[in-house]
Amino acid sequence: MLVEIFCGVVFYTIFRRYFFGDADVPDVDARTSDLSFVVADRLEKIYGGKAYVGLRIPDSETSARQHIDVVLATKREVMVVAVRNFTGLVVSEGGNWACIRDKKHKSEIFPDPVLEVARQTEILESYLELRGISLPKGCLMGKVILPNPDCRPAYSISFQPEVISFDKWVGLKSEMKPQFFSWIKEVFHGSKGEAHNDWHEKLHFTLNTTPMWDRLEFKGAKNILGEFIEFKGNAEDLQALRHVNRSKVGQFIVQKPSLFGLGRSRLSIMYSPRDLRGNAAAAYEWKDVDVKPSTEVLFQPLDSKKPLKFKLSSVASVSLST
Repeated sequence: MLVEIFCGVVFYTIFRRYFFGDADVPDVDARTSDLSFVVADRLEKIYGGKAYVGLRIPDSETSARQHIDVVLATKREVMVVAVRNFTGLVVSEGGNWACIRDKKHKSEIFPDPVLEVARQTEILESYLELRGISLPKGCLMGKVILPNPDCRPAYSISFQPEVISFDKWVGLKSEMKPQFFSWIKEVFHGSKGEAHNDWHEKLHFTLNTTPMWDRLEFKGAKNILGEFIEFKGNAEDLQALRHVNRSKVGQFIVQKPSLFGLGRSRLSIMYSPRDLRGNAAAAYEWKDVDVKPSTEVLFQPLDSKKPLKFKLSSVASVSLST
């Protein structure tokens, strides 16, 4: 009986490893990145348009790149969104926000996100102007979303028009569009639809080609923003992956080995050529390369102080920014 159980466990382990990869998602904190994608998805469903997550906008004043959680671009407006996963009582304190999470009133201090998003809005507007886009007055706005149900902002915070607390977030509906987008009637009154479409297309082209953080997606739709560094593995697989790099590839997808690949279990890496025009690659443009499941990805998460290694068998896809 014990022999049968042992053989069953061994068979299941081999079956899961070679056919499905490592089922467990690596134990890494992706809550901040995941939350930004959740917020972006809901904003798209409410207002339409397209949301861009994890932008890195060049700041001419500091010669650095300003991180922006989400930018929602619709035919009517551009919304810069700061997503803050705060918990506990949140109060204003000396120009910052303080989160008090326990009865001992121990607080954690954060920069005021309203001021941060105002600065991000200015940087984005300047960046778009440098790329030839002058936004109509009143169409660019900043919002701070607090989507955690355990966040209790003080009245001095929640009354600010830029702040969307949890109760406002869950009640946000498409009927709120008119108060956000009323400027459109004045700006484009009497203008041709073709001119507006050209402006809108140019905006999306610019945002599509704006620097962003790389995105690593695990199986189970768990996302991490950060920077892809390199592959780790044996010499043969690294040689096969030599073309899968930032300068040539915009995205690669990890596929499971074939069900009948008992003799030579491999992972298939599907990758598409980088298109600087921001267009998706056609089906015939995708290429593939096979590597061992033990091959790893070295990735620097946004909130991590050091790069981390992840097995390709646990990765669904990686999107590489310019």
